[in-house]
Formats: sequence, structure tokens, C-alpha cells
Amino acid sequence: MNATVLAVVLSLFSAVAYAAAAVAQERLASRAPGSGLLRLLGSGAWWGSVLLNASGALLHVVALKYGPLTVVQPLGALTLVAAVPLGARLAGRRVSGVEWRGTALTLAGLGAILVTASGPAPDDVLSTPEALAVAAVTAALIGMLSRPGARPGLRHATASGFASGVASALTQTVTVAATDHSAPLLSLQVVGVALLVAAFAASGLLLSQTAYRGGLGAPLAVVTLANPLAAAVIGLVLLGERLQGGPTGI
Repeated sequence: MNATVLAVVLSLFSAVAYAAAAVAQERLASRAPGSGLLRLLGSGAWWGSVLLNASGALLHVVALKYGPLTVVQPLGALTLVAAVPLGARLAGRRVSGVEWRGTALTLAGLGAILVTASGPAPDDVLSTPEALAVAAVTAALIGMLSRPGARPGLRHATASGFASGVASALTQTVTVAATDHSAPLLSLQVVGVALLVAAFAASGLLLSQTAYRGGLGAPLAVVTLANPLAAAVIGLVLLGERLQGGPTGI
């Protein structure tokens, strides 16, 4: 199977798992908007959403092995497509015409992205200084967006998207370096970047939980847009990825 096609299929299954997790998180957040972290940790439903997120993440990691960031990350928008019927079903209502049109436009946009961004399987990785620089800039942005006292909402969703997008970019470095044996499995590069992945992935999860307290629609959309934006910048600037079609493709 073509590497890009495999990456797309894996991303589809990953998006379904992420969508189910987002719907579950939103329901938990709306039922108990004032719940603290300790109360969430004692909730079986919350751990179920974490398991769904972990499944989506595992599929996403494998997809990053076979597809460039500029392809795999935008396919996260399929989370929106899957969340529409899932959220409507759990709410006991039908999907509206506006939602169906939005779904169709999202799929059309993803089709255009696949044409312009499709490329070979990734073979470049971030160096340790590059990974540390990306982590420092991202941590500063997250701190600005989610400063103490900020109301939960779109700023937290943006911070969550940035955290998750950077985690994916760093994950690709770990995956490619480990599987292609360009660095020893227990080298400082692989272990250090893996720790950064864990930190940003956890931050993205907790920030999204906070953002969903005000509802699912807008925060999930912002998370889904901020994620590929952060990853694509890293892919295009630091990893040598290219869009096809020149200025027209851009």
C-alpha cells in the first residue's frame, strides 16, 4: 500500500477515536463545570475518554511514520467530521443541514490539502537544539494563552492545539529516529524528545478539557485548526517538507 494512503487510513481511524474522546470530555465538562483535576481522576468516564485519546494517539503516531506532517496533521479535521454525528446522537437530535454542509466543505478542503501536500514518507528529524527551541517557544505561547485567571474558552483551545501539534511534530522525530536507527533508542535525542512529547501531549489534553467547559463546537474547531498550523510550520521550516504546485498549491 502507498505510504501516503496508509497514513490517510490510519488518520481516519485516529480521528474517530479523538472525536469520541472529545464528545465524552465535553459531556463530562458540561455536567460538572467546576470539577477539579482530582475529581476527574476519580471518574471512570474520564479515564474512558483518556483511553480513547490514547488509542487515537497511537494510530496517529503510526501515521506520522508514513506521512509528512503537512498531510497527517490537517487530517485531524476529520475529528470534526466524526464529532458531528457522534455529538448529535448523544444529544438525542438529528444532524442539521448546516452541519451536513459544513461536513461536506471540510471534506472538500481536506481533498485539496491532500493534492498539494502529498509527499514521500518522512526521513528528516529535528536535532536536539531544534527540538528544545520549538519546546521553549511553544511553552511560552501556552503560558500566554492560558495564564491564571483567563476564562476557559478559545484561548485554552488554541493553546491545546499548539501543544498537540508540537507533540505530533516531536513524535515524528522520535518515531523516525527510532525506527530508521538514525539514533540509538536510548540516546539523549530520542529519550529527551520523548519526554517533551509526553509533557506537551498531557498539556494538550488538560487544556482541551478546560476549553470544553463552554461547549464543544467552537473550542473543538479551534483545537483542530491550531494543531496542524503549528505542526505544518515545523514541517515546512525545519524538516524540509514542501507543498506541490508552487504558488498555486500554497
